[in-house]
Amino acid sequence: MSDDELKEGRQDNETEAAFRSKVRAWFHDNVPAKSDGAQESTETRHIPGPIAPRPRPSPEEELAVTKQYQAALYDAGLAGLTWPKEFGGQGLTNRYQEIFNEEAANFRLPPTVLTIGLGMCGPTILEWGNDEVKKRYIPPMLRADEIWCQLFSEPGAGSDVASLAMRADRDGDEYILNGQKVWTSGAHYSDFGVVIARTDPEQPKHRGITMFIVDMKAPGVTIRPLVQITGGSNFNEVFFDNVRVHESHRLGPENEGWRAAVAMLANERVAIGSGSGARSDPLKPYVDLARAKGVDGDPVIRQRLAKLYSRQRVLSFIGLRTRAAVKSGQAPGPEGSIGKLFGALLSADAADLGASLAGMDAAAWDDDQTDSRWAMAVVAAPGGAIAGGTNEVQRNILGERVLGLPKEPQVDRDVPFRELKVGTQRS
Repeated sequence: MSDDELKEGRQDNETEAAFRSKVRAWFHDNVPAKSDGAQESTETRHIPGPIAPRPRPSPEEELAVTKQYQAALYDAGLAGLTWPKEFGGQGLTNRYQEIFNEEAANFRLPPTVLTIGLGMCGPTILEWGNDEVKKRYIPPMLRADEIWCQLFSEPGAGSDVASLAMRADRDGDEYILNGQKVWTSGAHYSDFGVVIARTDPEQPKHRGITMFIVDMKAPGVTIRPLVQITGGSNFNEVFFDNVRVHESHRLGPENEGWRAAVAMLANERVAIGSGSGARSDPLKPYVDLARAKGVDGDPVIRQRLAKLYSRQRVLSFIGLRTRAAVKSGQAPGPEGSIGKLFGALLSADAADLGASLAGMDAAAWDDDQTDSRWAMAVVAAPGGAIAGGTNEVQRNILGERVLGLPKEPQVDRDVPFRELKVGTQRS
């Protein structure tokens, strides 16, 4: 059942109706409607590919637009609807978030560069941070005055994140961080990040890890963009050289950071796999391209389009279920892995279909704002099978937690990390 279908099955009470009118009026005054003929950003769709020729804004422009939108949303009392009021949210029930999403579906929202902060870091801080930290960081996060990133992966600790070697050594009421993180999305424009580091190498690798809030502008933090095959550089490697973090910025108990990390990874998969719930028709670009190429009557092409549509609908239902569970107060479960895995596979199939329809125009083009996007979708799609946990990791999670299959053998479970030949300790 879609968000619109859910809306039809429930009537607003007087207070909810007033809230809906407020949201609708705010969107009408501040955000372009999808029906006004303007084009939606490619970052706001499940399936990659162009919608129509248009100049693509720079990453800096996209970030500025997003921050302006979120600040206006916050000032209007429409950000963090279900987040605690004492920490900058509105303290409303899930029903109000549902109403907001229903109205937002009619408008073109800006690129989702705040997903990491609002979808991953924020919920983790609310669960594991002390009240002082929540009051300091949650309100400016909700207003997008401060942008956040996540620092988990390392050169020797990707799918096996628990093999991380970055150190956090205690020095009085501070910790000194040394090490390297990699594949950190948005680090180059982030103000703060959530990082995990090893505080006790004498414990097994899943213990002895602690989570911290770190200032990305602090002395000793060096950020270097990584150029992707698409030509973009959204990912970064980040180096920490004697970076000091006060103990008040520790999230959760010392050496118990893996539990917080697991919760954050679950939030990440929900954020990636469930989407925002406010999407335009993702099939239209493919249908338009098929018509432009004169193959929209080909039965094979029509079958592939139908398959793409049906799978996208399945993904939207998975996302709807996942969002509903989270909004009802349930902790993110394995359904986040279902959406993440299914979305990665779907993106690859969609990119292949787009390139097939575009033909040679996907390999050589005159206007890099149109046909080049099909090529970009092809080269970008494999990244979806890695970001947020590889497809293999998701399958393991589903096998163990949904199907009840036995876990993979873990011979190093009780071995002190210092003795393991993992990650960058292999030599």
